[in-house]
Amino acid sequence: MFTDNVELTLKSGNGGAGSVSFRREKFVIKGGPDGGDGGDGGDVYIEVDNNTNTLSHFRGKHILKAKNGNQGEGRRRFGKKGESLTIKVPPGTQIIDAQTQEVLFDLVDEGQKIKFLKGGKGGLGNWHFRSSTNQRPTYAQPGLPGVELKVRLELKLIADVGLVGFPNVGKSTLISTISNATPEIANYEFTTLTPKLGVVNVDEYSSFVMADIPGIIEGASDGRGLGLDFLRHIERTEFLLFMLDVSNYRSLKEQYEALKKELKVFSKVLDKRAFAIAITKIDTMEKDELNKKMKKFFQDIDIQKSEKNEYGFDENYIFFNQDRYEIDDKKPFFIAPLSAVANINTNAVKFALFNACKYPTESSHD
Repeated sequence: MFTDNVELTLKSGNGGAGSVSFRREKFVIKGGPDGGDGGDGGDVYIEVDNNTNTLSHFRGKHILKAKNGNQGEGRRRFGKKGESLTIKVPPGTQIIDAQTQEVLFDLVDEGQKIKFLKGGKGGLGNWHFRSSTNQRPTYAQPGLPGVELKVRLELKLIADVGLVGFPNVGKSTLISTISNATPEIANYEFTTLTPKLGVVNVDEYSSFVMADIPGIIEGASDGRGLGLDFLRHIERTEFLLFMLDVSNYRSLKEQYEALKKELKVFSKVLDKRAFAIAITKIDTMEKDELNKKMKKFFQDIDIQKSEKNEYGFDENYIFFNQDRYEIDDKKPFFIAPLSAVANINTNAVKFALFNACKYPTESSHD
C-alpha cells in the first residue's frame, strides 16, 4: 500500500505534578517540606529514515502521543521524565500545519532529526516554596500541559528524472527496462496507480534515480484522474522527460502542449524545469511514416536544423537541441525516438539523461 498524504494529531507529554510532602523520620522533630519535582513530559521528534519510503504505517492512526512525566515524590525524589516519541518518515516528507496550511518543515536528508513538540515542564514540589515566613508550604505546582498540533504529512518523492506522459505511453516499460524498478505493465491505461522509483545504473560508479508517476490526463491540475494526487512527486525532480506516443490518436504536438499546460497550471516551478522529449513506441510504424511525423513535430515546436545536427531520424538517432554542458529550461535538451519494448535507443536515452542530471539548471533547485 502506497500512502503519500496523512493527517495526524501529535501531542507532547504533560509535565508531572510536584509533590506536597513533609519529612517524617524518627528523632527528627517537625521535619520540613521535602516534596520533589514532577518529571517533564516527553518530546515529539521527527526523524528521516531511508528504510521507509511511504507513509502507509500511519494509516488508521489519528493521534500519536508522547508519555506524560511522572509525579514527584517525598524525600525530594523527582518524577521520571516522560518517554519521548520519535516518528520516522521517508525522505521528502513535508510537515504541514493542518489549520493554516503552512509548511513547517521540509525533511529531505537521511538521518535528519528535529524536536517538533516540546513536552510540558514538570511542576515544582513544595520543597521549593519553604521560607522563613512559610515553613510549612502545603502546595506544589501542577505540571504544564504538553503541546497538541494537528498536522498533515505529505510525501514528495525525490528523484533526478521524472517521467511525464499520458496513460499507456510506455513510462513503466522504460523504467523497468533501464532501472531496478518492477512496476506493473499491461496494455491498458492506468496500470500505474502509485509512483515508482528506480535506480538507473550508468556504469560501475554512476547512477541516477528515475520516478514514474501515474499517467496525466487533461484536467489533472483541476483534480481529474490520478494526476493531481501525484503531480507533487515530480516537483522535486531535477529534470523531466516528456514521453509522447507516436501511435496515439493525438498528434505529438497536441500531447506535448497538453502536458506542458497541466504542469504550468499545477506549478510555476514545474513549468521552469529543464526537460527532454522521448518519442515512444516507434516500433509500431514504418520508418518513413515515423520520419514524417517527427519532422512535422520539429516544425510545430520550432526546432531548427543546425550545423551540428542533421535530421536523420533513424532508430539510433538522438537530436541534441542544446549544448550538452549548458542546459536551457526554455527548450528540450534532446528529442529521441524510443522503443523500450524493442530496446531501441534505451541505452542512448539513459546516457543522455545522466548527462542532463550532471548539469542541472538553476531553476531545478527552486
